[in-house]
Amino acid sequence: MAIVDDLQQSWQSRVQKDCPEQSQSNVVSIVAWLLGEDLEQFEQMPPEKLAIFRQAMDYRYRILIQRYLGLPEAKGYNKLIQRLGSLFLIRNKIRTWVSLSRDRRRSVIDVLQEVIQEMIQSDRHIQGQIGWIAQCTTNTRLRNALMLTSIEEYCLRPIRNQPLLVYRFVNYLRRTQRGGMTQVPTGDMVRLVSEEVTLDDSENPISLLDDEAIAQHQDAQHWEDQQTLRSSVKTEFTSYLKENVSPEAAQWLEYHLQGKTQDAIAQLMGLDIRQVYRLREKISYHAVRVFSLKSQPELVTTWLGTSLTEHSLGLTPTQWDKFWNSLTPNQQHLITQLQAGKTIEEIARDSNTKTNQVMSEWSKLYLASQTIRGAA
Repeated sequence: MAIVDDLQQSWQSRVQKDCPEQSQSNVVSIVAWLLGEDLEQFEQMPPEKLAIFRQAMDYRYRILIQRYLGLPEAKGYNKLIQRLGSLFLIRNKIRTWVSLSRDRRRSVIDVLQEVIQEMIQSDRHIQGQIGWIAQCTTNTRLRNALMLTSIEEYCLRPIRNQPLLVYRFVNYLRRTQRGGMTQVPTGDMVRLVSEEVTLDDSENPISLLDDEAIAQHQDAQHWEDQQTLRSSVKTEFTSYLKENVSPEAAQWLEYHLQGKTQDAIAQLMGLDIRQVYRLREKISYHAVRVFSLKSQPELVTTWLGTSLTEHSLGLTPTQWDKFWNSLTPNQQHLITQLQAGKTIEEIARDSNTKTNQVMSEWSKLYLASQTIRGAA
């Protein structure tokens, strides 16, 4: 159970660092909830699947500490409803349905609460989470925070490029409405519904087959993912600077991200302007040459959209052809091996080469590709 022990220790250290106000029993409960019931699965997971599972745990953990941990039950529940109700696609589907229903006094929040309540009562996954959380902790407030986190994460899971909550809402409509021409009650008028409807508070019609709404939701989700990644990069790079450069470097980064000029940073930090410029050059070197290539390459390239396997180093097809044709056969072989999922260590071992030599060669190739990308 070496992998499980490593996961438990690393997560306990992280939770204790991020949430010093939490008791030791709460920390243990949070870690148990993150890992789940089946601990034996970790020992049999291939590295690729384990990496995905780690990302999923990190995602749920960030939802917990950013929105629900430590909040009273009512406030946490309101945050959940506000979060789910803010999704453009969900909000407009519900508002469209309400505008066509007989009870137009119902709000988006009312319908959303009914859908969530139905999920809590009947959804097998949510029921399983409720049971597992009950085993993890007896602390009522912590149970509530874990439950709200599980619901949000579950509702936002992408299914065919739409949040799972969309499909739960559709199922809710099927169960609560009388559908089909065969079920028209005697004495009721049959209503003909256009593909487009105009909401009470808007002059613009909304299509019931709203591809634009889906596209806007996907754009919003992409923006939110980018903001999350940006926050993660900032946090990790700040910690890196404190540990490997100096606390002043981390402070400079904070001021720089706030949009302050070098003169303003010099005044705030009480440094000579030449010292500030030297500090900027040192931070730039570490950001490009060390942090993004050696310390946290996957995090940075995912955020920038420059990963080799998923984004072709951020190059267009034309730029990629130019880059590939400029490489030597050995360099092309290195790129091919990296694309196949091999690590730097594995490539060095297979070629009987030192790891730092392979890393140095890869760094040159990555920087060369970004020069082509930047020139465009």
